[in-house]
Amino acid sequence: MIRRRLSRTEVVQAAITFIDDNGVQALTMRRLGAALGVEAMALYRHVPGREELISAAVGELIDDLFNDDLMQEKPSSWEGYFQYVANAMRKLALTHPKMFPLMITQPPDAPWLRPPLRSIRWVDYFLTSLKGYGFSDDRAVSAYKAFTSFLLGDLLLQVSALGVSPVPLAENSSDEQDNENLGDYPTVQRLQSKLAENHSAREFDDGLDDLIERLRTAMDS
Repeated sequence: MIRRRLSRTEVVQAAITFIDDNGVQALTMRRLGAALGVEAMALYRHVPGREELISAAVGELIDDLFNDDLMQEKPSSWEGYFQYVANAMRKLALTHPKMFPLMITQPPDAPWLRPPLRSIRWVDYFLTSLKGYGFSDDRAVSAYKAFTSFLLGDLLLQVSALGVSPVPLAENSSDEQDNENLGDYPTVQRLQSKLAENHSAREFDDGLDDLIERLRTAMDS
């Protein structure tokens, strides 16, 4: 195998691409090395092992969120700021649906951080921004908790709808739910087509609007 000099950034970016294509269950140092044209041992010069590599890949994606076009804008209101951050995170989740569950399952920078805005850098930026819009310390922290809860719940549903499990599964696992006899559940059977309708973009916008309205009411009280 031809030797080539790699950087840590190349290794981490290659891991993201590999997971996007194959899922995290398929990731091994040997397979990633083969994809990069190097022996697996060459990767250990940059990361101690597989788990550390996955954690680095998650951190890289979170940091990349700062480079999103929406994040280059400076909204005139905190409501606009929420819209920009939420939609940038939604774009990230739908661009990397197999990576998104790892943002929940990988340990954050600190135990009091909440996914998906799970890095100290991101939370400091978020809270500082809210302070700039006139939020008190307590209101900013409460908004961070409410906002991340909304993002986490809604975006997990959206990536799950794409066939991605919110919890990593074994490679050979299978979903047996499709074998359930719907004849035993007439209401579900009758409404199955409605349940299968995909209105995720509208529901995301509606949920975000509801959250903003609740926070606006709290700010005014």
